[in-house]
Amino acid sequence: MIERRSTITCAECGHAATETMPTDACQYIYDCGRCGARMKPKAGDCCVFCSYGSVACPPIQEERAGLAAISCSRAGSHG
Repeated sequence: MIERRSTITCAECGHAATETMPTDACQYIYDCGRCGARMKPKAGDCCVFCSYGSVACPPIQEERAGLAAISCSRAGSHG
C-alpha cells in the first residue's frame, strides 16, 4: 500500500510538518511553515519528500514495490 502522508523536516530550523504528497508527480520545492526556508531536493533525490520526509514519495514507493516504472525525472539513488 502506498503511503500518501509524510512528515517533512526543515533543514534550517528543524520544524516538522505532516503533509499529503502528490501521487502523480514529484514535489521539487517546499517552503517551511515556520522559518520560510525554501528546500529543494538533495543531489540524487527526485523530490523534497525523498530528501527531508519520513516517507519517500509515491512514485518511488511504487518503484520499490515493483508496481510501476519510476516516474520521477531525477530518480538517482533512492536508498
